[in-house]
Amino acid sequence: MGRVQVFDVNETLLDLAAMDPHFQRIFGDPGVRVTWFGQMISSALVATVTGTYHPFGDHAMAALAMTAEQAGVPLTDDDKQAVATQLRQLPAHPEVAGALGRLGDAGLRLAALTNSTEEVARAQLTHAGLIDRFELVLSADTVRRLKPAPEPYRMAAERLGVAVDQVRLIAAHPWDVAGAAGAGCATAFVARPGKVPNPLAEPPGVVGADLAEVADAILAAEQDGTGRR
Repeated sequence: MGRVQVFDVNETLLDLAAMDPHFQRIFGDPGVRVTWFGQMISSALVATVTGTYHPFGDHAMAALAMTAEQAGVPLTDDDKQAVATQLRQLPAHPEVAGALGRLGDAGLRLAALTNSTEEVARAQLTHAGLIDRFELVLSADTVRRLKPAPEPYRMAAERLGVAVDQVRLIAAHPWDVAGAAGAGCATAFVARPGKVPNPLAEPPGVVGADLAEVADAILAAEQDGTGRR
């Protein structure tokens, strides 16, 4: 029935706010977590554009070191370990389990596609109680090219046995949605607080304030046969 629904993991499904106490302790400001995550994405994008590759976790730790140096804050090995450990132990956003359940109960195929390694992604989704919702947990690490490069999205379609236009990528990141659209996927944008679509990119086929709204719109589109992009 319809497209395969392929979900980004961090922020889309899992709540990074669980990391705020670590940033409060290290930097004296939990809001630095947003700066750190932005630096991590920036570093990953630069590596992808320049044709170099490091696992996403390496970008996370490099971004933490850069953020600490910029702030003039000492960073210990224990601090690094605490952040790395917490990344594997994030809770799901409160509406996520129910939304995935409704999509699965409707007969839609569900998969996850993340820049994290498969081992980290499986640990995350197991901790959050979501692992059983997904047919496959896929990692950009497999093709050594991070999203939003086209290769991870094409790999997901191949692994799922469908054409790339039969994949709908669902994410809370405008760069991920734009990358998926550029690779030929349908898209859905989860407009969590502070997240807005890129006005220069192809508009997402579905937009909702959280995954519950996105799931409702996907179900409506699939059931009326429009399958909106």
